[in-house]
Formats: sequence, structure tokens, C-alpha cells
Amino acid sequence: MSGHSKWKNIQHRKGAQDAVRGKMFTKVTKEIIVAVKAGGPDPDSNAKLRLALVKARSVNLPKDNIERAIKKGAGSNDEANYQEKIYEGYGPGGVALIVECLTDNLNRTVSEIRYIFSRAGGNLGTEGSVGYMFKKKGSIVYDKSKITDYDKLFEVALDNGAEDISDEDEVYEVLCEPEAFTTLKEKLDEIIKVEPLEASINRIPDNYVSVDSDKAESLQKLIDNLEDNDDVQNVFHNGDI
Repeated sequence: MSGHSKWKNIQHRKGAQDAVRGKMFTKVTKEIIVAVKAGGPDPDSNAKLRLALVKARSVNLPKDNIERAIKKGAGSNDEANYQEKIYEGYGPGGVALIVECLTDNLNRTVSEIRYIFSRAGGNLGTEGSVGYMFKKKGSIVYDKSKITDYDKLFEVALDNGAEDISDEDEVYEVLCEPEAFTTLKEKLDEIIKVEPLEASINRIPDNYVSVDSDKAESLQKLIDNLEDNDDVQNVFHNGDI
């Protein structure tokens, strides 16, 4: 399907995030803590922390919250031992979903995720059951109306690791390999000086599945319920809804 389908999915995720900003703050804070525990408090030497900080800024997490999260992650006090876990499955209409989680209780999380899938008429699959349908890509999305010089955007993006720039209905989407994401984002911020609508590492499907109207509502509810779960960090799917 078209890039516009990708943007509709991004719009939905961002809309859901805006509606539950407090919950997003909690989730991003958790990502920062886990990143610091894994690689230390210096973002220059901790790629995972750099990604978490980009996400924190994209949801306007206050600077004080970021600093507290870094200190908490670097501290020696006994904090919850969060683990990264990815769940894969199918939703209504045969749509494939990948659910990225951070959890301190795997048994609780898998039980809750399985219940959310089954309640929507979907089913949780085994590891790798749908992952091959997606590719991890850095994605930086700009509102076309804010970009006054497309040629400059194109030049800076390609000179700093971008693989592709798609020109869609109302946005430009810059795509890159995950390893190039933070450097590319920083360079675009420095030169283009336009705040992107979205900047994150996404799992982009190779193809999109058209969803009948009678299935679309159930699929949307499944996605909403997953995103509302405290352990879920990101939800990716290949449904064109």
C-alpha cells in the first residue's frame, strides 16, 4: 500500500499518545531507566539512551523528569528489573501485529496481551510468526507546510544516512537504518530547524493489508487496548485502516 497508509498509522499512534500523555510519560521514563541501566548515563556512549531521549523530547517529557529518570537508572537502589519482550500475533482481518513491551513480570504481561488479542477476535502467535513481514527503520516525518526548501531537506537527509524520502499527501517521511537514526535526526534538527511530527524507530511492514469496514472497528479497538496497557511501549501493524 502507499506511504499514506503508513502515515495514517503514525497519526493514530500519535493521537493515542496525545490523549494519554501522562501514560506516555510513564512509558518513556521507563525506557530511559532501562537504557541507563543497560549502558550507562552518558548518551554519547549509549545509543539506546540516545533513542530514548529522542522519544522523550518528541512527547515533550519535561527536562526534570528526564534528569530524574537518568539518575534513577544510574542509582544503586533496588528498582524493578524490567525486561524487553516482543509479542507477535494476528488481529481481525488477518492483520499482523508486533507488540514491544517492557515488563517486570513476564507471566502477567503475556497473560494480559493474550487476553487483549483473544477479546478482539485475534490470536497471539509464536516468536517470529509475523516479524519477517516488518523491517526496522528510523522514521522522521515532517509536515509539508513547515518545509520551505524540499531540495535542502533532500540533500541534508541523503548526505547523513537517509535511505529514502517519500513525498506523501501532507507529509515528507525520511527513512534510514536504525544505526543512522540519531545522527541523521541531530543533523536535520541543526540544519533544517523544523520540529518533526514524528521521530522514532518503527517496524515498517513490507505490505499493507486492506481491512473490511466490519473488521476495522475491532482492529482499532485491539490496537487501542494494547497501547493502553502499562507494559506496552509500541504497537506496529500492517493494517490499512
